[in-house]
Amino acid sequence: MNVATPLYADFSGLAELKARSVNDQTGSTAEVARQFESLLINQMVKSMRQASLGEGILDSDQSLFYRDMFDQQLSLHLAENGGIGLAAAIQRQLEGAQSATADGGLNITEYGRRRLIAPTAETSESPPPSPRKSVDRMEGAGAAAADTDNWSSTDFVENLWPWALEAANRIGLQPQALLAQAALETGWGRRMISQKDGTPSHNLFGIKADRNWDGARVSVSTLEYEAGSAIRRRDYFRSYDSFKESFNDYVDFLSANPRYDRALAATSSSRAYFNELQKAGYATDPRYAQKIDAVLRGREMRQAVERLQTKANQPL
Repeated sequence: MNVATPLYADFSGLAELKARSVNDQTGSTAEVARQFESLLINQMVKSMRQASLGEGILDSDQSLFYRDMFDQQLSLHLAENGGIGLAAAIQRQLEGAQSATADGGLNITEYGRRRLIAPTAETSESPPPSPRKSVDRMEGAGAAAADTDNWSSTDFVENLWPWALEAANRIGLQPQALLAQAALETGWGRRMISQKDGTPSHNLFGIKADRNWDGARVSVSTLEYEAGSAIRRRDYFRSYDSFKESFNDYVDFLSANPRYDRALAATSSSRAYFNELQKAGYATDPRYAQKIDAVLRGREMRQAVERLQTKANQPL
């Protein structure tokens, strides 16, 4: 017979449950969620007490002590009898954290999802104030372009392969490497930066619309790393008429900037190329190159390329 875990009135009784919940060894995420809901209810009741106009004229230290005990019991009783809906949300959060990958805590789809906060497009006559940086750890959902939001990793590779191959040949890099970078930036195309009306920007590489860019642009809220801290800001990103334009502009952008010369000289090794790209400041994410390499050598990319090779009946 299973004995229900008692609820606690403070955080000291949660240590064992929190340790177990990391691997959910005994289904403890539900218990941890219920415990935290109890504590949150208790904090909410305390805040309500503190918001009152003052203590009663008959209150004393002893009466306030027993009142606090009553509030704790009320919180425990509510949590044990259905709660107020917080436990389910907390449990989903805990279970989501368990399913994250060890590399940076996010899988590739989640990384792309969190790169977009508010994909609203704005037209502006004035050029954006900041220099080019890549999109770094944007957050939010609902940003996928209408024609790619249902793509699988295989769809992503097959649909973009011809332009990836063309662009990769220009700089001597494997097309898989360019696709891995684009996959990381866009969550395999499912979290593409979109125009305000939902049309795709076709921006596969998170290239910002700097002062030298005179084409269409999209305004997006982002989180970027500065001195190890994540800073939220709104910035402008380039918008293209097609994915082919995105690949071509990526190569043109790197070729036109001397800061990326060392990266372009290291394309015989994709790992060295992305390390040099990161050193040159392409992205502020300190693990950007490592994450691209993980996508490139991951199961999804390998299976997608193998399938494409089988369909073409020739080596890629």
